Amino acid sequence: MASKREKIKLKSSESTFMYYTTKNKTSTPGRVELKKYDPILKKHVSFKETK
Repeated sequence: MASKREKIKLKSSESTFMYYTTKNKTSTPGRVELKKYDPILKKHVSFKETK
């Protein structure tokens, strides 16, 4: 049986920093957008899913 989780990249909207994580593609079929800490800018910014 294939896994329902896939690896994704979350890219900062204001710098070049990226987080790598996984998501459940059946419960979240769309693209994810989260507010996380950006260590380059030293503040919380929006991160969007990229492939």
